[in-house]
Amino acid sequence: MMKKTVLALSLLFAGRLLAQTPNWSEHIAPILFNNCTNCHIDGGIAPFSLVGYEKAVAYAGGIKSATSNRTMPPWPADLQYQRYAHERVLSNEEISAIANWVDGGMPKGDTTKAPAKPVLKKGGTITNPTRNLKMPDYTVKTTSDEYRCFVLPTGFTQDQFLTAIEVIPGNLRVVHHALIFHDTGSKPAQLDAADPKPGYLSFGGTGSSTSDLIGIWVPGSEPYFFPNGFGIKLLKKGNIVLQIHYPGGVNNVIDSTRVILKTTTAPQRQVAIQPALNHNAPNLQNGPLYIPANQVKSFNNKYDLPLDVSVFTVGPHMHLIGSSIKAFGVTPNKDTIRFVDIPKWDFHWQRSYTFRKVVKLPSGTSLRGQATYNNTSSNPLNPNSPPQAVSLGEGTGDEMFLVYFWFTLYQPGDENIIIDNSVLKNVSKTSVIKTEATRIYPNPTLDFAWVSDIRFTEGTYHWSITDMTGKIILKGSDIMQSGKRCKISVSDLPPGAYQISVQQGNIRFNGRLLKQ
Repeated sequence: MMKKTVLALSLLFAGRLLAQTPNWSEHIAPILFNNCTNCHIDGGIAPFSLVGYEKAVAYAGGIKSATSNRTMPPWPADLQYQRYAHERVLSNEEISAIANWVDGGMPKGDTTKAPAKPVLKKGGTITNPTRNLKMPDYTVKTTSDEYRCFVLPTGFTQDQFLTAIEVIPGNLRVVHHALIFHDTGSKPAQLDAADPKPGYLSFGGTGSSTSDLIGIWVPGSEPYFFPNGFGIKLLKKGNIVLQIHYPGGVNNVIDSTRVILKTTTAPQRQVAIQPALNHNAPNLQNGPLYIPANQVKSFNNKYDLPLDVSVFTVGPHMHLIGSSIKAFGVTPNKDTIRFVDIPKWDFHWQRSYTFRKVVKLPSGTSLRGQATYNNTSSNPLNPNSPPQAVSLGEGTGDEMFLVYFWFTLYQPGDENIIIDNSVLKNVSKTSVIKTEATRIYPNPTLDFAWVSDIRFTEGTYHWSITDMTGKIILKGSDIMQSGKRCKISVSDLPPGAYQISVQQGNIRFNGRLLKQ
């Protein structure tokens, strides 16, 4: 009897502990430091730091909104479709802990139990690199997005195999993302010479037909190590072409980004990165790639593999009016192999996705791609106002439909090569907010916005609006109107993009609002 009583008391005590509001020191700081402060740190790419209790409290509303809506950390791929190596995502439990901490008054807790504060990472991770290439110092001064290419000679006098690649941003405040190409032609150098500044302007690609993609860097990226015995062949006397995206609103900030290469002359199993799914005929099934003004249009592409291959990584690519993109394979046995699904494409957060195990694609597998483009004023990234017809091209106002594959010729046993065997986080949709049932209208708006959700009930709701730095600008509460709608006045907001959050009981919606 005594043992049963002790057990019951222990369970009751544990239940009370679980029901307690999370505190910053023991629960929230580890989440932020492990997932957010690669970018949200003094000197980082993000516009504010989340290192320290006071800073977390200052942006608590934005943290709750962005994590609940899974816009942060940025990971656009749908994890219900496929899981990947080295995912930078929050679990449902971590998201709930943040929301409960904010709603519970943001207790600080015992600071002696907080993890050590992270420091800004400097220098490379790859040891004994073959090349450490530095771009010329470039003073970034731009009011809009700038895509600039820098030509870096490798100095290789014989062919090499790339086994690892790392990008070290010279200034994390201004380097939004980078694409790394290898080129043996003369066009990049010619374009560089014609531009009076270091490097040259080029949106989308390098402007050279002989450039081959060899790497992608986004905030939070780790070095890319090819599996042992594999590598990309780099021909001698080639150049690295480093394309960097600098965001608008930067004034007189110097960048000097580096590209670190580890290579070997020893023969490796050759890896190639190719857009097997692309926008050219006969690959594009319903081309040409042309989206009339004020239309939403979808396209399909297809490529049948002539031989067995092993795939490591996949990387989709579109431009600014892209809305969604998906890629999968259908084997000769009619099995479907899922590659990637990005239901809400955002050019500014494009990246590559590496599989947890090497994927075998047998000969005859049909690679399939599906892409949708939104060339209407409802697309906040539309470069044209009013919308104009968009067609295939590499310019800012043009479009593309590419899915790159990191692959090699198959050898027996490749499908057993493990790239990442870490424990996956719980990201099931059962406790994640589903925004498909919700409408914000009109959007963009001038004076007010209606938020309508089939899950709402009659009664009180609470709302808040945060700017893109995470600061709460407006908040309030009201009574739900008929039709399960709530009305929020935004007439006092300056034009721009905002996050809007509505909560009623345990129902919480987060979405993006554009104020004209």
